[in-house]
Amino acid sequence: MNTGADAGVGQPGFVERHGLLSETAVVLAGEVAERILTHRLRTVRLAVADQHGILRARALSPEAAIAAFSNGLDLSGAIYSLDTGNNVFVPPFAAGGGFGIAEFTGFPDIVAVPDPATFQILPWADGTGWLLCDAYFANGQPVPLDGRGLLRRQLAGLREHGFDLTVGLEIEFSIFVPSGGQSGGLSGGLSGGLFGGPLAPENAGFTPPAPAVSIFERGYQFLSETRLDSMAGILDGLRDALWALGLPPRSMEDEWGPGQVEVTFAPMSGLAAADAAVLFRSAVKQVCQRRGLLATFMSRPGLANITSSGWHLHQSLTSLADGANAFASASGPLSETGLSYVAGLLEHTAASLPFAVPTVNGYKRFRPYSFAPDRVGWAIENRGALVRVQGSAGDASSHVEYRAGEPAANPYLYIASSLAAGLDGVTRGLTPPPPVDADPYAAQGLAPLPGSLAAAVTSLDGDSFYRGAFGDTLVDYLVMMKRAEIARYEASVGAAGAAESGDEVSDWEMREYFEFF
Repeated sequence: MNTGADAGVGQPGFVERHGLLSETAVVLAGEVAERILTHRLRTVRLAVADQHGILRARALSPEAAIAAFSNGLDLSGAIYSLDTGNNVFVPPFAAGGGFGIAEFTGFPDIVAVPDPATFQILPWADGTGWLLCDAYFANGQPVPLDGRGLLRRQLAGLREHGFDLTVGLEIEFSIFVPSGGQSGGLSGGLSGGLFGGPLAPENAGFTPPAPAVSIFERGYQFLSETRLDSMAGILDGLRDALWALGLPPRSMEDEWGPGQVEVTFAPMSGLAAADAAVLFRSAVKQVCQRRGLLATFMSRPGLANITSSGWHLHQSLTSLADGANAFASASGPLSETGLSYVAGLLEHTAASLPFAVPTVNGYKRFRPYSFAPDRVGWAIENRGALVRVQGSAGDASSHVEYRAGEPAANPYLYIASSLAAGLDGVTRGLTPPPPVDADPYAAQGLAPLPGSLAAAVTSLDGDSFYRGAFGDTLVDYLVMMKRAEIARYEASVGAAGAAESGDEVSDWEMREYFEFF
């Protein structure tokens, strides 16, 4: 393979020197290089999923992208100092980068190593390829804040127990029409760029006003075929883009709220599912913005008549010995292994929520009778429960659905946290409490879900389980970042005289999350 070693990226021989690609991956990298050249691509984007699950990318020449398979790509490590408002939340030039990791001292570059198995040709971008990367320090050690690396390690541990993870994605989002002029009814600023009118310089800082929008499609006609057809112009475009990426949707449907859409995919293995979720969200936003629309994965936008969006994570374990679903049972909806997995999810719920619901806004979705859970419990085929079991005796597809997650969650952290909790239940042989057999919102004796990000982060900070499973370095980093985010939120709502809790969505949340996610 012509590695393009003189392309001026990375460190010559970095990947081989540190043994970062298997022999199979090296062969695949050669095949990808040939595809890049055969298709005469003019740009290849190399992307890293950051701590928020947002893609940070550089657009390279074909020669530089091919060289990165051997050399890696220098990418600013500053991305790990950015919160959801793209503010630097640590003193960056302090020792350890401000969060106690020696390799981050001095705002250095990291080395992004492209995974050839993720290569795509982006159907909406002319002559453009795409590769997802893993993050390493210049010494060849993995960046401990990299969620993709964390999930890989969790999956490796699962395989030691004789299982693999199967995941089904079910993600909701909302589409709006940018209208320019006054911002979204909350901040009174001006929108700019794609979003209509000029953006006044005084409104272009951290963070600018949320884009002004109008409704894309009427809501409150759940699963209406007429509404589905009226959105065909964009849904067909999304469908075709996802097909071209090897991610054909299993279903696309008109959800409850105005312009709200749900997309599901066929079951995938754990890492493939997380990679698919990252690429899916980015594809949706890019395809929509090229059509003059704004797609948001913010859970609960602060706009009149808009409903909350969730991300339901369907999970089961597959036996490596025979390929069978370890959750299937001939005598009930879930096997003993599946029941123990449920027990693990329930035991670790409070501490796991910062991974599944990492924004201030996401907790405003947890309301009674909202189809989002409000307490820690499980049930058979009941959409009001935190954990919903789907299956019956003899059903080979029996699995569990975790319903707390928000669509803005980092896919790697969300899936890893669920897997770690469920596997803990399996290895310890835990038994869940009795399932809720009627109304989950009226069930007695169930612990309420944490009512705020602050409460959930406190649970994570003091939790020995996730510190043991994920390491103190990652947990301390996430706690620090989220507390900085919470402090900015509290300062904003305090200055505005708003209440910290309740259903009202603040202007701060719209500025922070609406366009970013």
